[in-house]
Amino acid sequence: MPTSQPVLLRALRWGILATIALVVVFGGIGWLVAEGRGLTGGAMGAAFAGVFLLLTVGSIAFANRFVDSPVYVPVFFGIVMGAWLVKFIGFIVALLILRGQPWLDPRMFFFGLLAGVIVSLVIDVLVVTKSRIPYVSDPR
Repeated sequence: MPTSQPVLLRALRWGILATIALVVVFGGIGWLVAEGRGLTGGAMGAAFAGVFLLLTVGSIAFANRFVDSPVYVPVFFGIVMGAWLVKFIGFIVALLILRGQPWLDPRMFFFGLLAGVIVSLVIDVLVVTKSRIPYVSDPR
């Protein structure tokens, strides 16, 4: 495995914990703002952001399993871009399906999603800045 793998796994663990915490927090805030609709919107928004974070980090960690393959670079980018495409299409489809649903508060969904994106960026920055990765590539 490349030396970046422990960093990715650490980001994955922190992302799971942050997603659980955000779902609980924004579900609670949503309940206080708009009762059942707010609970659903806040929890779903935070969960969506968490799933997108985990798909990104998880696809990179999974693609690193092919590091010894002679076609590692195309496989790596195929997996990562495939995950990005799944996220993009999934997000558009989800928004089209969820648009105008009476059981969902769109404001809480937006704020839960926004908070999830910000928290995932903070996690990425903290994990990368605290990591100790050598400046040279992995020895063969």
